[in-house]
Amino acid sequence: MSDSPLGKEIFRTYDEHGPVQVFDDGPKRYLSFGEGEEQTCVLKAEPFLLQHDYTRAMLLPLLFSRPRDALLIGLGGGALASCLFHHLPELQLRAVEMRQAVIKAAHRYFQLPRDPRLRIIHQNAEEFLETPDIAKTDMLFSDIYGADGMDPRFFQPWYIEACAGLLNDNGWLVINCWEEHRGEHATLEVIDELFAEVYTCAVPSGNWVIMASRQRNALREPELKTRAKAQQKKFGFSVMENLNRLYQVCLSTQEQARIG
Repeated sequence: MSDSPLGKEIFRTYDEHGPVQVFDDGPKRYLSFGEGEEQTCVLKAEPFLLQHDYTRAMLLPLLFSRPRDALLIGLGGGALASCLFHHLPELQLRAVEMRQAVIKAAHRYFQLPRDPRLRIIHQNAEEFLETPDIAKTDMLFSDIYGADGMDPRFFQPWYIEACAGLLNDNGWLVINCWEEHRGEHATLEVIDELFAEVYTCAVPSGNWVIMASRQRNALREPELKTRAKAQQKKFGFSVMENLNRLYQVCLSTQEQARIG
């Protein structure tokens, strides 16, 4: 086992998609798919405390809605799943992950809970979405990344349509992508067409989080700020920073209005 900028390598295995590595720097654990690229980071003492700005931004829809069921497409080390599981005790969770080695690493090294409230589905996302009679969800989080970045197959119009079809009438679709995806006009137009309201949040890392709601939301800035203050006490990190980066947008024209 070798050392890297992420710390000491404590685990490595390979599957048909490449390496799965775990690094430890003392307080934190990191999941990597090669070349020292960080896929997941957790604080060992508090694995439910999100460490990345983009995963924190992905929780902004919780200011608008309290889901009873959530579906995660892309598990990684399970940081987002652990956070939701810990802080929303009534939430039923499903997480789809195509790599069995990643699922095993999440349980063994990243303290991903083993509990009936969190169902892990070992399946390719595309195959999962083709499964008949999938139970609908209140909030769908899409975070599908490999060693080479975001898988481009999962930011296509067909994928947005499939995800929208899994949402309840008041459901939210939350996608972690990159600033460069602002140029994917066909996909952005489909998001505008299928959702009543669309919000975005760009974080300093270069991630661009899209949050799309199936229904219009009556909440405005004062109430959102009140909820953000309450949420940051609960989650243990600043929510206001990302709320201040939140914009309501028309993606097809990139017109935007600041929310926070």
